[in-house]
Amino acid sequence: MFRAPLRFAFRRLGRRYPRIAMVVQFQFAHAIVMGGVGLLLLYVPMSGGEFGRIVAVSQGLLLLENVLAVRAAWALVRPADPWLRGDRSPSAAVAAFRALAGLPVAFLRSRRWWLVWSLLPVSAYITWEIDEGWWPTLPIIVAGAAVVLLYGALLRLLALELMLRPVLERLSRDLPDDAPLGRATLPLQRRLLLVLPAINIITGVVVSGLASPGQDGLLALGFGVVLAVGVAFTLSFELSLLLARSIVEPLSDLRAGADAVARGDLDVHVPVLGTDEAGALAMSFNRMVAGLRERERLHGALAAFVDPQLTDRVLAEGHELPGEEVEVSVLFLDIRGFTQFAERASAAEVVARLNDFYGVVVPELLAHGGHVNAFMGDGLLAVFGAPTPLPDHADRAVAAALRVAELVRDRYGEELRIGVGVNSGPVVAGTIGGGGRVDFTVIGDPVNTAARVEEATRTTGDDVLLTAGTRALLTRDHGPFVAREEIALKGKRDPVTLYAPSEDLTAERERSMGRHGVADPARVARP
Repeated sequence: MFRAPLRFAFRRLGRRYPRIAMVVQFQFAHAIVMGGVGLLLLYVPMSGGEFGRIVAVSQGLLLLENVLAVRAAWALVRPADPWLRGDRSPSAAVAAFRALAGLPVAFLRSRRWWLVWSLLPVSAYITWEIDEGWWPTLPIIVAGAAVVLLYGALLRLLALELMLRPVLERLSRDLPDDAPLGRATLPLQRRLLLVLPAINIITGVVVSGLASPGQDGLLALGFGVVLAVGVAFTLSFELSLLLARSIVEPLSDLRAGADAVARGDLDVHVPVLGTDEAGALAMSFNRMVAGLRERERLHGALAAFVDPQLTDRVLAEGHELPGEEVEVSVLFLDIRGFTQFAERASAAEVVARLNDFYGVVVPELLAHGGHVNAFMGDGLLAVFGAPTPLPDHADRAVAAALRVAELVRDRYGEELRIGVGVNSGPVVAGTIGGGGRVDFTVIGDPVNTAARVEEATRTTGDDVLLTAGTRALLTRDHGPFVAREEIALKGKRDPVTLYAPSEDLTAERERSMGRHGVADPARVARP
């Protein structure tokens, strides 16, 4: 419940917050000492004058202690000043973290002897003031004052940790992932956990000693035990709450961070609030998340240069994919007349046109399960069935070719025409290369044939042509196809029959062939 007010104060006070927060929290010690002196009234009869003088002396000594404590604490904050003033460099962040995260423990260690030296004078004065004799009153008063001072020191330690949390939350975001946390504080915190029961025991002894004069036997023992339990519980309750918060909240932050990562949020950051095991665990968690973010960035960067299907497989199996024979459909695509456009246009215009064109074509190929294997200037090679096997690779390739042709017509009209050749058959797919560089490719006659089929579109004037091998593998309805006259393809001994989609585009086809100066060699054949 303290988080929101403290964060608000940090936002308002900025770099002044740590020092102002320490000055404010030090003043709570006056209430603790006042409460300790007030407990004397329960067990020791005294006049109003005696009580007033004891309060004045104890509060005066505490005021002197607070002045010296503020000076000591401000000196401990000094290494964090560059970061507090706006220096967000890693070195400044590390120095500030070491200073602020270790401040509560460092402060307690620096003031431990002052606790001893302030204990004896006030105990002696209280004993002299109540005039109950030096023995055994002085030892009991010393023990009681020690309880109050130790509780105050514990409260100061935990309150400092709580009030510095907003600063450490912000500061931990500037820490390098491999930042050294500095000296661990958990061993001292463990000792403090052990001290708490010991203080309660001392409290019981003190209360028994103060409460049992005039009592004897079991009655005195029982009366002392009841008072000891009540007083110890009252004094330690708030410390127990702060100590529980100090232990539980970092674990809650880690759990919330893990839940965020499970939901896919890799921007999560768990605040590193100390140099103990919880702080080291939070640092390790942040390093892990940073590694996951880096992996995602690498995946995104790799996917920008490599087809997503291949990216996933490389990340899963490594970059050396052994060659394997697979059945695929190969799609070659080329922009007609682009060479003439490139001669007239500037380099920037050529690149812009190609990027715009591929921005239309490539997503559609990917949507149909195709792998864009290579860009070749104003054309590309796409494979359906590798690196991810696809039983319906022919249907996907033909559907993609028809859809791409439609999209290009709709977007560019008469400005840009394409030719697409599709062929199917067995190829060898795998990584090829050397010298630290490899490329995934498909090798085989079906690839060469697909390239020749794309070249044949320049003769027939069709946007899309497919071979008889691809057509025989189709299992879905892609509309009727018409056969073109047998064409001799380069590298083929016998002429082959190619098929074009039979859409109501006769007029468009004739206009296209007229523009490109080719005769009509087509004849309609039965599918």
